[in-house]
Amino acid sequence: MKISKPTLRKHLFDEVYCKLGASPIHGVGVFSIREIPKNVNPFKGPAKSREVKFKRALVKNLPGSVRRVVETFCYFDDEEIYIPSSGLNALNMAIYLNHSKTPNVYYEKDGVVKALRRIKAGEELALDYDINFGETHKF
Repeated sequence: MKISKPTLRKHLFDEVYCKLGASPIHGVGVFSIREIPKNVNPFKGPAKSREVKFKRALVKNLPGSVRRVVETFCYFDDEEIYIPSSGLNALNMAIYLNHSKTPNVYYEKDGVVKALRRIKAGEELALDYDINFGETHKF
């Protein structure tokens, strides 16, 4: 998919909010590089990428090394696993969201990540892994 220069320019000015960095929570994490307003998708960009649902049984049949990557970096619940439509060879920063019982982002039912509150520059973005994908949050 070719992205126009004006679209990319708009993205750079209006939609870039995050970077990867060393996390005090666990290994690698996602950090804001500027303030992220409440209800904004910090991963919005010109390329369209969504999560694709698969039954957990599929994971059992994957080669062991691929299965470990999927289990480490993809969101899952008791029955399904969500794999980025861009595959695992493209960077999707959302797979580096670490767990927190006081999250500042969540997944909507359509797979879009949204800020639960205003997130300050330099703050690590975190997700509550115990809340199912698309489940209504009570924060």
